Amino acid sequence: MLQLTATYQRSLLVPIFIFLLSGALAISMQQPFWMLVPFAWILFPPVFIYTITHTEQLFWLVLIALPLSTELNITPSLGLDFPDEVLLMLLTGITLVKLAHQPSWFPRPVITSPLFALLVIYMLWLVVTCIYSAEPLLSVKYTLAKTWYIIPLVILPPVLLSSKERLQKMALCLLVPMLLLVIQTLVRHSFYSFSFENVGKTLFPFFRNHVNYSSMLVCLLPVAWCFHKLMPAGHPLKKWVVYSMAIGVAGLLFAYSRGAWIALPAGIFMGWVIRKRLAGALLMVSVTALLISVAWLVTDKNFMRFIPDHDHTVFHTGFGEHMLATIEGKDVSSAERLYRWVAGAQMLAEKPITGFGPNSFYPHYRPFTVNRFQTWVSDNPEHSTVHNYFLLVALEQGIPGLLLFCLLYSAMLLAIQRLYHKLQSRFYQTIALTTGCILAMIAVINSMSDMIETDKIGSLFWLCLGVIILLEERLREEKIVIV
Repeated sequence: MLQLTATYQRSLLVPIFIFLLSGALAISMQQPFWMLVPFAWILFPPVFIYTITHTEQLFWLVLIALPLSTELNITPSLGLDFPDEVLLMLLTGITLVKLAHQPSWFPRPVITSPLFALLVIYMLWLVVTCIYSAEPLLSVKYTLAKTWYIIPLVILPPVLLSSKERLQKMALCLLVPMLLLVIQTLVRHSFYSFSFENVGKTLFPFFRNHVNYSSMLVCLLPVAWCFHKLMPAGHPLKKWVVYSMAIGVAGLLFAYSRGAWIALPAGIFMGWVIRKRLAGALLMVSVTALLISVAWLVTDKNFMRFIPDHDHTVFHTGFGEHMLATIEGKDVSSAERLYRWVAGAQMLAEKPITGFGPNSFYPHYRPFTVNRFQTWVSDNPEHSTVHNYFLLVALEQGIPGLLLFCLLYSAMLLAIQRLYHKLQSRFYQTIALTTGCILAMIAVINSMSDMIETDKIGSLFWLCLGVIILLEERLREEKIVIV
């Protein structure tokens, strides 16, 4: 008995020491957060064991957290999206530990997928650009961040979304939080009479601005349509899904984002393209039109024809004035895009092979700007980038990086078309069609912004890749059953 008491007392020494040390640090540094350390010490072991043994629950939590996450600045130069990015890092660590202890656990559908092979080649090139980067530290941080998005959202879906019920659960985990956010945004916006000028005030702390909000909302509308379409006829909740979609459309309208408005019909059009087997033709026409446009712009410096009128290019507080200025080419956001696109194109011409390195646009774009394109907002206090993801990839990762990324994107769309027409299950056909619509929307959105580098749209993009790999495995299973 005395021995047990002595052992128990010794076991208390470490927790007591940690508690006292944390209290001393909290008082001396005047930082009460140090008092959380003892609780973290107690909670870490059970939480760690739970996450290792219940990886699937953590995956669902990530999906729920995606719409709800907020930007958290740890230091002036270091920030993360909380809590989804923390959860993704945890999932990545668990996945790597599992692979180290049991290499055979690596999902066979992922290993055998040509899309995953393209992704690996693209990531290897990303490492090469880090070596030649003008900002090595920023580039390494970028590559690490991309890794902990890709591993959980590309590798885990073929394992964790192994049934129709789990795919429906994935949809609910994304849709329900987003619906609640749209409702609260509309309610808050109503106090400002749904004005264009004040829409940004209704989105804090979940979204940085109305572009991020509307981009995620428009990409989840196809998911809601898919969920409704796959519900049995006469299901008591089917009409409520319709009401939710109507709320989503209302939220999209009052978000006042031109890019998201264009993305919605683009997604619907892609659905028709996939049904008609025209994805390949659409890609060829798009690439041809882009090459012709770029060739014309650089010939005799034709891009100089689009120099904005500095004195008349302003921010309009009324949406009608904003749209009219857009049509006339006098709105400040479009003019600022031109300012940065010109700088980005000249950066690409400077380093066409390896680029300036991932995450290096902002520190280096100023010398490449053309003053005649400058606008009232060109001081760029928010440190935003070039506002075109494809151009951003090119100038930071070089032309090889752009070609590899576009090849991956195109292969994803072509894979979706093939899966839609070869899958026998109506359920998985609908999933394929929905994924294709989302990818088209993301492409449109990223032609005017760089949203794949955000947690909201970036997560959806990589999740789409994971779903495509899952559908490829379902197609193999169907072929085996038929044979």
